[in-house]
Amino acid sequence: MEDEELVAYYHDIYVYAYSLSKSPHEAEDIAQETMLKAISNISSFDGRKDIRAWLFTIARNIFYNKKRKDKRIILEDFSASPIQDSGIHFQETLVQHEQAKQIHQYLHNMKEPYKEVFTLRVFGELSFKSIGELFGTSENWARVTFYRAKNEIKHYMEDNYE
Repeated sequence: MEDEELVAYYHDIYVYAYSLSKSPHEAEDIAQETMLKAISNISSFDGRKDIRAWLFTIARNIFYNKKRKDKRIILEDFSASPIQDSGIHFQETLVQHEQAKQIHQYLHNMKEPYKEVFTLRVFGELSFKSIGELFGTSENWARVTFYRAKNEIKHYMEDNYE
């Protein structure tokens, strides 16, 4: 695989890194470091797995290494952007924003592997097969884990916001 082919996945890596870090600057750093490591270690990629799964693994390891090194708690930034009047009732928009905030907050505190499988599937747009390969398990395991994570979030929202 050529370096140019790897760079085509930069945006996917950035989105995944952002879903982990919740910081555009940190996500950019992680994505760039991932690209550098991938390019310098492309010989270790055997081609049996999806290239994105391999890149996401590198990005995830970089993220966790940074967190261990920094020894800091991950805090989410829920600073609200100004709500524009686009014909949607202001209160409905506010409720939707608050619900999205609560889902992200719940997801942030969710136990592994549910959190990561849900993030890889929703934000990383990986297939269940790729997620299974990433974890060294089956496609069915990834599917079941995602289903359980989704149900956990659904039940949380039903219990707290009905």
